Amino acid sequence: MRLKALLLALSFSLSFGAISQEVQLSPLSRISVLTCGSGSDLYTTFGHSAFRVNDPSLGIDVVYNYGTFDFNPPTFYFEFAQGKLLYALSRQKMDRFLNVYKYENRWVKEQILDLTLPQRQELFRFLEVNNRPENRMYKYDFFYDNCASKIWDVLREVYGEQLQLKEGYLKNLYTFRELIHQHLETNSWSAFGIDLALGSVIDKIASPKEHMFLPIYVMQQLEGSQLGGKPIAYATKTLLQTLPVKENNNFFLTPLFWLLIVLAIVWITTFIDFKKNKRSRWLDFALFVITGLAGCLIFYLWFLTDHTATVGNFNILWAFPLNLVLSFFLIRKKVAPKWLAGYLKVLMGFLVLMIVFGLFKIQVFSPLLLPILLALGVRYFYVLLQLRNSRTL
Repeated sequence: MRLKALLLALSFSLSFGAISQEVQLSPLSRISVLTCGSGSDLYTTFGHSAFRVNDPSLGIDVVYNYGTFDFNPPTFYFEFAQGKLLYALSRQKMDRFLNVYKYENRWVKEQILDLTLPQRQELFRFLEVNNRPENRMYKYDFFYDNCASKIWDVLREVYGEQLQLKEGYLKNLYTFRELIHQHLETNSWSAFGIDLALGSVIDKIASPKEHMFLPIYVMQQLEGSQLGGKPIAYATKTLLQTLPVKENNNFFLTPLFWLLIVLAIVWITTFIDFKKNKRSRWLDFALFVITGLAGCLIFYLWFLTDHTATVGNFNILWAFPLNLVLSFFLIRKKVAPKWLAGYLKVLMGFLVLMIVFGLFKIQVFSPLLLPILLALGVRYFYVLLQLRNSRTL
C-alpha cells in the first residue's frame, strides 16, 4: 500500500483549508474509490486504496488517503517494532497523487460510486471531519486497519445498514498468508522474512470482509456490493496503466541460493570434522548465535509487542532463543555440561515437531527453511555424537 511521509501529506492538506465548512458539493460532483497497483518496494507491494472527491464546477479534485505516516527515524522503527505505529488520513491534490504513481509505473483504477447528492455530501463531510488534526490519526494494523480496510469501514460508518456486503463475491477463500503470497515471489527476501516473522494466526481462512485488507479485493467487493438495494459502483475507469518493464531475476541474489550455500558449508565442514575426529567451534558458535538471535526476535514480536499477526510463531522451534546462551559454551574447549546432550536432543525433537506442525498445517512455514533444517539437524547430530565420544567440547 502506498505510504507517504505524513509531514508532506499534511502540507498538502493545509493548502485546501476546511472545504466542507465553506462549500456544498454541486450536482456535478463525484466521489470514487481509487485502487493502485503494486510497486517495487516492499511497502508498495500490496497496492493502495483511497477516496477521490471531484467537483469540476467548484474546482475541487482531491484524494483522501488513509495510508500516510510520519517517517522519523529512529522513532519510526521503534513504533513499528512495537506494533504501535500511527497512520493518518491526509488530503492532497489529485494531479500530485497521480504523478507519484506515474513515476513509480503503477496502474491506477477508479470506481465511481453511485451516490445521490445528499449521500455524496454526507461522505464528503465525514472525510473532512476525519481529516481534522484531532481525528486523523489511527493505530495501524496490516490486516485489520489499513488504507484498504478503511474504505469499507468508512462507507459502513457513513451509510450504515444501507451498505450491503456481497458475501459470495469470491469463488475461493484464502488464508491471510495465502493472500500475502499472491503478491510476493516465494523465493524472495520479502516473502522469506514475512514467513519468519508472522505466526500461525495468519494461517486461518479469512472471511470475505477480511480479504479487504488488500486493495484488489476492495475493488472486487465494490463491484458487487449494494447501497440501498442498488449497485454502489456504477463505472470503473483506468487512469494509469503500467509500462512494460524488463524483469531482472538473478538467482544468485535470492535467499534460496544463499541458504543452499549455508547448507553446503555446514555439510562439508561436518564431513571434514568427522574424518578428522574434531569439531569446528567457529561453525557451531555461528549457528547457535544466529538461531539464538532470530529466536529472541521471534519471542519479542510474539510476547512483547502489540502486533496481532506475530502470535503463535512456531519458527521459534528452530530459532530457539536459548541457543544464544549455549553458543558461548560451544566456542570454548572445556568439559561439557551434563545437560548439553539432553538439550541437543530437545533441539532435534523441535525440528521434528516443526515438520509435524507443517504437515498438519498448524503453521505454514516457508519452503526455503528446508536447507536450514537440514543444516541444523546434521550439525546437532554431529555435536551430540562428539559428546558421546568425548567429555570435552
